[in-house]
Amino acid sequence: MTKVRKVGSRGTRAYTKDEGPQEWAGDSYRKVEIERLEKVPKGTTIHLGRGVRTTKAGDLPKPQPRPSTEGMTRVTNRGTGSRKSSNVGSKNNN
Repeated sequence: MTKVRKVGSRGTRAYTKDEGPQEWAGDSYRKVEIERLEKVPKGTTIHLGRGVRTTKAGDLPKPQPRPSTEGMTRVTNRGTGSRKSSNVGSKNNN
């Protein structure tokens, strides 16, 4: 648990709150996303992109693990420099 300072009421109120692990990015989010997608019935219509597109829940692709780019060249400094990447990808990437 981590104490986080939050601001409310248009910036006039401040309070602290106990925050648990955040699951909104990376491998933990992929796991949550897969679990949520499995609970939705396959024939359910899902609205995408501000409600202007629709698709069936069964047609959505499964989340893929992030690939490793370790050792590849990464361009830096507006294209004037480079370095080797150290990104090893997802933990569950085989």
